[in-house]
Formats: sequence, C-alpha cells, structure tokens
Amino acid sequence: MPLPKPTYLLCILISILVRTAAFAGSADPSSQTFSALTDPLQLDSRHFQLLDLFTGINTTEIYTADFLLASADSDAPAPSQKEDRRDRIFYPGDTERPKPLLRKLLLNIVYDQADIFTSPFRIHRDNALEWLIPLAAVGALIPADITIADSFHNSKGQVRWGGRISDIGASYTVLPIVAGSYIYGAWRDNAKSREIGVLGTETLLDSIIVVGISKEIFRRNRPDERNRGDFWGGGSSFPSGHAIQIWSIASLLDHEYQHKRIVGITAYTLATIVSAARIAAEKHFASDVVAGGTMGWFIGRYVYDTHMSHLAHKHASLIPMITPDLEPATRKYGIALAFNLGHSN
Repeated sequence: MPLPKPTYLLCILISILVRTAAFAGSADPSSQTFSALTDPLQLDSRHFQLLDLFTGINTTEIYTADFLLASADSDAPAPSQKEDRRDRIFYPGDTERPKPLLRKLLLNIVYDQADIFTSPFRIHRDNALEWLIPLAAVGALIPADITIADSFHNSKGQVRWGGRISDIGASYTVLPIVAGSYIYGAWRDNAKSREIGVLGTETLLDSIIVVGISKEIFRRNRPDERNRGDFWGGGSSFPSGHAIQIWSIASLLDHEYQHKRIVGITAYTLATIVSAARIAAEKHFASDVVAGGTMGWFIGRYVYDTHMSHLAHKHASLIPMITPDLEPATRKYGIALAFNLGHSN
C-alpha cells in the first residue's frame, strides 16, 4: 500500500537529514560514514509526482534524480574559515546564462578595482621587483620622451598611418572582438571561447576604469599639444589607453593559452606594434605606452589568476546547488541537489 503523499515526502526529507547528521555529527568520519553520505539517494517517478502538489507542473514522465551530499575530505579547512567574498557571485555555468553572468561581471569589476587601487599597500619582498622594474623604466623614459618623439620623421603620412594602425587597440575595436568570442562560444558550445569573452570583457572594463582615473590624476599634455609632455597641464597622455587595453588582452590570451606559445607571441607582437604606432601618431610619449602596457599586462594576469584561483579555492559551506537534467525530446526530466558540508573544492 503506497504511503500518502505528505508522509512519503516527509520520509524523503528525514532520510536526507539523517544521512547529513550522520556525517556532521561524527568526530572522526570513517570511510563507511563518508560512503553512506555520498551514495546517491535514488528517487523514482513517484517522488517527482509530489511536485505536482506544490508546483502544479504536469510532468508526463519523470525518471530519477540524485540528491548528492558532498563533503570535504578529512584535511579540509575548518568550516569557520572566512568565506571568500566572491562566493556570492560564483555560479556554475555562469558563462551560459545572461542574468548571473552580468551580475558576476559587474560585481567582479567592483572587487577588481578595490584590489587594483589598494595593491600598492600590499607590496612585499616577494613582489617588490614587479613594481620597481616598471617604475624604474618609466622614470628613465620620462626625461627622454621629447627626444624620442623628435627622433621620428613625424611626417603627415607617418602620423596618419600610425593613427590607423593604433586603432586596433581602441576600445571600439577590442570590445566587439571579445564579445564576438563569447557569441561564438555560445553558438558552438565552446567553453574556452565563452570564458575568453567573459574574462576579456572584465579585463577591458577594468583597464578602461584604471586608465580613465590615471589620466585624470596625471593630466599630461600629448606630444601634439602645447607645452607637450607637461604633467598636470590638462592633457590626457599618461598613461596610454590603447596600450593598456591591447596589452591587457594580450596578457589574458597568453595566460589562457599557456601551452600554445604562438598565441602569446602573436598577441604580444600585435600589442607592441599598436604601442609603437601610438608614438608614431604623436598621440603618446614612450613612457606613456610603457606605463600603459605594463599596467595592462598586470591587469590581464590578475583577472586570469583571480578567475582560476576562485575556481580552485574551497568555497563556503551550506550553499545548495540545483542542476537540472532535462531531455525534452524524450520527455525525460531530472534534477540534482547538492549541499557542501564544511568546505569543498
């Protein structure tokens, strides 16, 4: 005799709670306890018929769903470990669904900017050279900027072609390219292309914000303006926006395709050409493009490393995850519900 629906549902819930408590209450989880916890709880179509009572959905034929209770291994950090602030904006499959994707992108940019502008306060012995070498290079170039600029022929043809070539690094050129990568990845179901589209957009927006604020701080006059090279003269030369954007994307691509060196070489070659073209177009000094390129490279690496480290870090506990398993063509439906107990990868 089948149990009434409310009773049957209660039995399912009690089963889940008992299995969870069996592991959580164990001071020294044994392999048997772990096995009992992680073994799938098999439900047949009668269980899903209970959904009709609450949702009103008429499920024609629903098969099975596994309620998987994932737990950390014995040497995982204690549940009291501080929650990663990006947990709240991390979604599985977030490069496929627009709503969580846009939310994650915007909040990540907020966190990125906070990390970028507070990074000088985190200089230590291990990363000091990453700061000192670029600063020394830019500092050495600033006094020589006008001499380097005058060493070019600076003909009208040179300036015109320099401007055309450097447009490759403009935001109106690069943003559609990374957006196209995401569209291609969504169309062809290519996860790598989607990831490059998402991280590329985040990298470019980070770069645009950083360079916009930096230009307002330094206000350096451009080579084709009066009092050229003067800082705080009302200009927008330092650092180069084209350089920071093209080098940030080049850095991201290099890190994404670490095992395909030709990608990084090609990206960096193009970034170098664009940077040199900005000098030839009399839009920037050498120190402008070196500063912009260096900042872009570090932003690209930062976005990639932050993305990869977050995927690998131990996420906060008790975050339920529901994954649908739908096959409309065969009229088969299922769901999987997972709970992270403590912390898990």
